[in-house]
Amino acid sequence: MRFDFSLEPGRASRRRYAMPPGQPPQISVITPFYNAWAQLGQTRDSLLNQTFPWFEWIVVDDGSGPPPAPGFWDGFDDPRIRLIRQGNAGAAAARNRGIGQSRAGLVFFLDADDLIDERCLEYTYFALQQNPDAMWAYGDSVGFQGDQYLWHKAFRSQRMRRENLLPYAALIRKSVFEIPDIYPGEAGNQWEDYRLWLRLLARRYYPAHIELPLFWYRRTDEGALSRIENDPAVKRSLRREIRGLAKAVPGGIQAITFNGKRVGEFIEPKVWPFEPALPFAEDKTRILLLLPHMECGGADKFNLDLLKHLDHSRYELGVITTTPAENEWRQEFQKYADDIFELPAFLDMNDWASFIHYYIATRQVKILWNVSSYFGYYTLPWLRLEFPELAIIDCVHAEGTYWRAGGYPRVSAAVDSVLDRTFVTNAFTRDILVEKYGKPLEKTQVIYTGVDEREFVPEATDGEWVRQQYGLGERPTVLYLCRMAPEKRPFLMLEIAREVRQRVPDICFLAVGDGPQLEELKVKASDLEGCVIFTGRVGDTRPYYKAADLFLLCSIKEGLSITTMEAMLMELPVISAGIGSQYELVDGKTGSLIQCRQDEAKDFDSRDFPHEEVSEYVEAIAGYAASRERCRRVGRACREKMLGGYTLKTMVDTLDQAFSQLCQPEVAECRAEAAKALLPFRRMASEFLNIYKEYDAIEINLRGIYRAIQYLKALLTFQKTPLTVWREVGKRRCHPIWKRVWCKLFVR
Repeated sequence: MRFDFSLEPGRASRRRYAMPPGQPPQISVITPFYNAWAQLGQTRDSLLNQTFPWFEWIVVDDGSGPPPAPGFWDGFDDPRIRLIRQGNAGAAAARNRGIGQSRAGLVFFLDADDLIDERCLEYTYFALQQNPDAMWAYGDSVGFQGDQYLWHKAFRSQRMRRENLLPYAALIRKSVFEIPDIYPGEAGNQWEDYRLWLRLLARRYYPAHIELPLFWYRRTDEGALSRIENDPAVKRSLRREIRGLAKAVPGGIQAITFNGKRVGEFIEPKVWPFEPALPFAEDKTRILLLLPHMECGGADKFNLDLLKHLDHSRYELGVITTTPAENEWRQEFQKYADDIFELPAFLDMNDWASFIHYYIATRQVKILWNVSSYFGYYTLPWLRLEFPELAIIDCVHAEGTYWRAGGYPRVSAAVDSVLDRTFVTNAFTRDILVEKYGKPLEKTQVIYTGVDEREFVPEATDGEWVRQQYGLGERPTVLYLCRMAPEKRPFLMLEIAREVRQRVPDICFLAVGDGPQLEELKVKASDLEGCVIFTGRVGDTRPYYKAADLFLLCSIKEGLSITTMEAMLMELPVISAGIGSQYELVDGKTGSLIQCRQDEAKDFDSRDFPHEEVSEYVEAIAGYAASRERCRRVGRACREKMLGGYTLKTMVDTLDQAFSQLCQPEVAECRAEAAKALLPFRRMASEFLNIYKEYDAIEINLRGIYRAIQYLKALLTFQKTPLTVWREVGKRRCHPIWKRVWCKLFVR
């Protein structure tokens, strides 16, 4: 998804905390201020909205004129804010004045017109706390207002000699500023941050790099950088000084990064000494969701819908992710979650369990909900012993017979003794949990991944423009909407389309979605031009449902498909593979269920499809294509069935009742009493997590090696250039060892 630059931090004031005065700060945020009256309010709110409130904010008024309104400073009455005034001396001198007045051992620079993500201080604080040899921590940058961009540059000391890769906004150890002439105040507003980084690198100090967009840099024509760019003489003088400082910078200095990095062996999870309860202004039930990632897909849509529709006047919802990923839905989750922390972005795996412990303790979490986090499952026994009254639940979306010998159902059953309840999103998977893995039936509850019936309304959706755009006219149209990947069997869709065209010459298959097999599909569909139309990924799928007459799902693997639910709410008959729990929705009244004659273990991504199966799809589609009246009649039955218990409202109401029950004091007391039986197994719980961490570290390394071999094969057979491979390495976030090897071989 494209980055949304309109979601600027500090647009609104949250004020989650009622800060008592006199609390010792862990961080001193220092802001030089000179007449930035129009922007300071948003900067203030981006800071006071921080998830980590244990800071002081020192605003150094560097000789500004009178405020635009008499009561301007009244909005700065937070006990953490201090205002210091001095004559105009420049940003560096103002920062030095603030450093001299600061009470914390860590310093964060933030200019009066810039912004930071609300998790920035908490991310950088723990990145430094857990890496004591790093001298500063920083995140990626977002340019906004005058010039919009995302700034993500891999740190290399060699490149720092020629180009400043780092933002000025960073969390820095205060001890750094005790070095003579490390940050001279007379530097003014002329690349003083670049000079600071070079001086630190010359002493072989290095940073920790959090690869997330944490700092928002306001780009204006009046800014200091713009003034330097427009003054060639000043720019030449600064470049001469930079070249002089750069000579002392050694090559080979690396920033600490975290994706894929694993250090230490069999290190037991620890409780950090800094776990103060946060002073929340409102008393709410706080729920923590442990997720693998925030990616576009059915499981994460379930999580997003939950965050969006639970009553925020009663609940606060936090998210912690445990798998290195692009997290393309990050900004969507940020709209509704009160906290989001991506553990692989700022901590080594050895510290993940400790941070989860810290989060539960500081937020006073009542319910921990593990939704498909494999790491999370192996942490639960240790957390149960640490928090006996905590409600611990999980959610299983699908069976996993061919992944890790059973996937999530297997591991959910393995840790059942520390779980209060397991939610399952379809009856098929619930039956596997109970019958195959011995999960107690009374501890499971089916809760369907609901679809918002108020959003998917056929009468309120315009699909005519889709028919016009793709020249569909009055042609019968089959919608095939999914991720073009092996589990969806998109090449079976092509075979079905070829056969159906023999029966219904004007049939059209509208293939909507992106995925790894899309380009190959387009090539294989060259003989189906006009019959199969590929749209790629679309933002709003509702007009495509409205434009179609039928919905096709021919996957080899599903739980209970969300797209099937959406199609049925949009009154489309469904032709579906008879897999997973699709039988709960698709029957003779709502469409046709086709027997899947392939086996996932043997035929995954096979391009040879049983003739009988193809014929049954063809017969079903041709039958519906012959009668639009039949399509409309069955479509109405589809929506009626969905409204009978598969809607988003049903899902949210069911969960709300469950959460209320789990938080009852007597229920919490029973949990605490039951947890006593696990006390003799405390060391075993730690070792359980340790063994998983070691396994996962080996698997990550092996994946990195395998990917490296594939890239080298592509390079040696001239399928890809070194530059193309390097770009893909960066995009996929390969193991750091592989990146370093590639840099040595090909990148200058």
